[in-house]
Amino acid sequence: MLPLTFASTGEELIIKKVGGSPETKRHLENLGFAPGSVITIVNSMNGSFIINVKEARIALSRELAQKIYV
Repeated sequence: MLPLTFASTGEELIIKKVGGSPETKRHLENLGFAPGSVITIVNSMNGSFIINVKEARIALSRELAQKIYV
C-alpha cells in the first residue's frame, strides 16, 4: 500500500484506504475517493495531480494525494 503520490501517470489504481482527519476523509470520499474506487492519474505537475475518478477529472494538491493509499 503506497500513497497516491508514488503511483505512475496512466496507471489504473484501486483505493485501499483514505487517511487524514475525519473532515479530510469525508471531503475526499464526497469527491469519489473512497476505498474500492478505481482511479487513474491523468497528469501530475508542480505538486498537483489530475485524477480520473468516477468519470470525472479532479485536481488534488500533493498534500491531499498523500492521504490516499492505493
